[in-house]
Amino acid sequence: MPIKIGQRADHGFDEPLGLLSDCHRRIEHFLATLVMVTRARDGGALPDPDRRALEAALRYFDTAAPRHSADEEESLFPRLRAATGSATQPALDALRRLEGDHREAERHHEQVSQLVRQWLSNGTLPEGEVQILTAGLATLERLYRDHIAVEDHEVFPAAGRVLSPADLEAVGREMAARRGVAFAPWQSHRARGANDPGAG
Repeated sequence: MPIKIGQRADHGFDEPLGLLSDCHRRIEHFLATLVMVTRARDGGALPDPDRRALEAALRYFDTAAPRHSADEEESLFPRLRAATGSATQPALDALRRLEGDHREAERHHEQVSQLVRQWLSNGTLPEGEVQILTAGLATLERLYRDHIAVEDHEVFPAAGRVLSPADLEAVGREMAARRGVAFAPWQSHRARGANDPGAG
C-alpha cells in the first residue's frame, strides 16, 4: 500500500527509536517514488498521478525529513554522546559520519528539488537535466542505504541498551514538540483517531 504523508506509523512518541525507524521507511518510499517516476518518464510529460507523486515526495523531503534529522542530531545523538560505557563506543564512532551524511543529503536534495520543480513547472525536463537528476538520485540512494543500515542496526539498538527510560521519554517529547503535538503513548493517539504524530 502506498505511504501517504499523515498516515499512521507503527510506533508513537513513547517509542522514539521505533518511530525513527518508521521515518526511515518513509524516506525510502519517497526516494523510490522520485527514482521510479524519473525512470519511467525520462523528462517527458507527467500524467496527473505521477505529478501528484512527485509533489508528495518534494513535500516530504522539504518538511518531514529535516525534522527527522533534527530528532537525531538534537535529541538522540547528544544523549548517546553523554552516555557512559563501552557499549556505546561503536555507535559514538558512527555519529560524526552520520551527521556528515545529513549535510551531504541536504546538498543533493537541494539540487534534486530544483530540477523536479523545474520539471513540474515546465511540463518536461531537458535531457541534460534528466541526467543530472538521475545522478543525484543515485547518489541519494547509495547514501541512504548505508546511512539507514548503520542507524537501524547499530545506533538505535545501542541507544536502546544504554539510554535510560527517562532519556528515551525526553527524546520522544522533543520529537513531539518539533511537530507541534502533545506527547502521548501511541495507543492514546489511536484511541483518539489522530493522524500519525511522527511522520518523518
